[in-house]
Parts: sequence; C-alpha cells; structure tokens
Amino acid sequence: MIKIMIVEDDEVIASGLEYALQAEGFETVLCTSVSSGKQAIEQETFDLCLLDITLPDGTGYELCKRIREKSDAPVIFLTALEDEVNVVMGLDMGADDYITKPFRLRELISRIHSVLRRYQKPQEDLKGYTIGHIRINRQEAKVYKNNLEVALTALEYKLLLTFIQNEGQVLSRAQLLEGIWDVAGDFVNDNTLTVYIKRIRDKLEEDPQKPKIIKTVRGLGYKLGD
Repeated sequence: MIKIMIVEDDEVIASGLEYALQAEGFETVLCTSVSSGKQAIEQETFDLCLLDITLPDGTGYELCKRIREKSDAPVIFLTALEDEVNVVMGLDMGADDYITKPFRLRELISRIHSVLRRYQKPQEDLKGYTIGHIRINRQEAKVYKNNLEVALTALEYKLLLTFIQNEGQVLSRAQLLEGIWDVAGDFVNDNTLTVYIKRIRDKLEEDPQKPKIIKTVRGLGYKLGD
C-alpha cells in the first residue's frame, strides 16, 4: 500500500486530507510540525509527502530538504502563499508539484496520482511479470495463462497493467477509470467497469467466482492478488 506523509497544522484541513486519502486506498501518517515531520522521516519510508509550507516551528522547505537527503520520494507543497517566489523556491528545492489553498480534494488527489505515475518503474520492467499462473510479456504486449496465450482487448490489457503498476495498492473505481482513460475515452463509465473486470476474471482466473488475481476489497475497490 502506498504510504503518504501529511504535514499540516490546520486540524480541519488535516482531517479532511486523511479521510480523502484513506478513502482512495492510501496509508497516511499525519504530522503537525517540522519536528514531528523530521521524526517521521527518520523512522519510516514514504512514497509521497504532502508538506504545508508555513508550520508552527519552521517551514515545509526544511522538511523537503531533509527528504531529499534521504530519498527521492515525490513532494507536493500545500500552501496559502500565492507569491511566485515561493512557488519557484519550492520547485527549486526538489518539489514535484505545488497547490494553493483553498483547493479541491479531488484536484489534489488527481495531482497525487499524476506525480506517482511519473515515479513508477518504466513499462519495460513489466516484461516477464508473473502472478500465479499468469505471465505478462510487456514487450510483446501478450498475456499467458498456464503458458497458453490469452486474447485480451486493448482496454482489458490496459486495465490489467493498471493493476500491475499499482501492485499491493487497493485501487478505487475512480483510479481504475483514470488508468484506462487514454484507451477508453468516454466509452467506459463506473457501471461498465464492473463488466470489464468480470471479463478479465473470466479469461484469467482459474475460478472466476473465487478470484485470486483481481480481488475485490469490499467498500474500497480492487487489488492485485495478496
């Protein structure tokens, strides 16, 4: 599961962020100051960091600098400051994006997904990927079940890759639709997504009624295997 550190001292904003991100299937760790943020950085590994710039005991820039010393985890700044100098300063320090308060949670989540996609392993790394009795050759864009090729449509194949690229993460229906948007355009909506997942299960699962490859996580979405 993707772990996100939130550093925000406004209790209302912080609780809203935690709720929204957890609903998307992310694990969150909330800090309210530079000192608690630094402590979290030393103790845990994060896949992405959301940093408020103005904090009670310093600035998010200090945390960004420390994060960059330890890892290449993407950083998104949250701030009420609209001055262009602050935007440039944050980006120069290694931030990946910058969003000004007040913002819509849906917009922030979209930006998070966009940043995480840029940090994903190259598609070539998926060559030879296997899960159970299924093998995928990304270079040839072919899928095999028990060493026999399975014919998937372009949309089914892209949907399967979306699961693989987010292995271990619970994906909401909105995330899955976003992952296949460039293939599906307006032709797939929330209702028909269920049909495509069923088709993939019928083609790949040994027992589609008891799926082991694409599992349903009740109330949250779907995930790839265990």
